[in-house]
Amino acid sequence: MRIRPTILLAGLLTATAALTACETQPAAPAVVAATAQSCRLPAVLPAPEMEHVRPDEVVADRPILFHMLAVTWMPETCRTGGDGQGDLACDANRFGWTLHGLWPNSDGRPYPRYCRAATRVAPQTIRAELCRTPSVDLVQHEWAAHGTCGWDTPEAYFQQSAAMYDKLVRPDPRALRTAGELRDAFARANPGLPRQAVYIAVTEDDRLREVRICNDLSFNPRPCPRGEVGARDATVLTVEPIRD
Repeated sequence: MRIRPTILLAGLLTATAALTACETQPAAPAVVAATAQSCRLPAVLPAPEMEHVRPDEVVADRPILFHMLAVTWMPETCRTGGDGQGDLACDANRFGWTLHGLWPNSDGRPYPRYCRAATRVAPQTIRAELCRTPSVDLVQHEWAAHGTCGWDTPEAYFQQSAAMYDKLVRPDPRALRTAGELRDAFARANPGLPRQAVYIAVTEDDRLREVRICNDLSFNPRPCPRGEVGARDATVLTVEPIRD
């Protein structure tokens, strides 16, 4: 999944900006969850960048057969420069897992994308998502690229993805050694989640990037199609620590 290199909140997180804190939910008992360590938002948010979508990027005629809920290990994103996600994600806060997005999928490439022209996401809707997805531009992008392929409004799309993300117990990967151990940890922490539903995305040198949960058309976990679950169980992961 490509994140467009745009600047998130440049210039807004200044010493004079009024900040408000977002509350985070505690981890489930007996499970150490790596969620947002802090989430502080500026009083004023910039308008998101509206993408200029090329005709060859539009994939509106593919059948939707399942959905993927993608959660990012944000320390790895920040290690490589933030992918344009900016100060909120990588400087002003300390994040563990964050919500990348909810993606309609088909039977292989090309995946459904940019199914219709996207509206601008309302400021209050963006603000409600920023402690999950700490990028104004990424929130807009997820609606444009994926939400338009299955939902009537940004609010309906983000309500669905937030409900799935908030109930997903996200184990702390720092104490785990292999992709198989991480897959097992997600399955144990989330009753009813098959381990074959846990797709683990890594870099070329096996650094943890994301976990993607495969779901059916009713948004219930299901094994990923064709047994494609990303990194093999034996893959030894390098997990970037959350900064102090």
